[in-house]
Amino acid sequence: MMKASMILMGAAAMALLTGCEKAEAPAPVDTTMTEVPIETVPSETPPAEDAATAPHRFANWAGKWTGPEGMYVTITAAEPGKYKLEMQSDLDTKGTYDGSDSEHGIQFARGTEKLSLTRASGDETGLKYLADKKECLKVKDGEGYCRD
Repeated sequence: MMKASMILMGAAAMALLTGCEKAEAPAPVDTTMTEVPIETVPSETPPAEDAATAPHRFANWAGKWTGPEGMYVTITAAEPGKYKLEMQSDLDTKGTYDGSDSEHGIQFARGTEKLSLTRASGDETGLKYLADKKECLKVKDGEGYCRD
């Protein structure tokens, strides 16, 4: 009987050992730490735009436009939707004015008058000197400027 129990114990031990060999050890766990960047909250103020690249409705009007008898307007884009107008509007009136985009042109004030530069032909300016010109801007009848 002792022999039988020894055989049984040996068999049991073999079964246990065999079972241990078949069981796989768990994979090692990576415990290294990595840094994860914290998301930053976007600024509530929009970034400042460069006046040279900001949107202007009439950006293609920038530059010098000439009229008769030394009249001219030079249009320069300023902050978004704004312009600087350097203007010789008649023999006695020369000045710099702030302009802004409007539905049909660039609005500005000269003295107490509220005016607009609008697209026109030379004929529409009412100035004989500009009659045959195609690419022009008009302030009012008798005041206009065209591209050379």
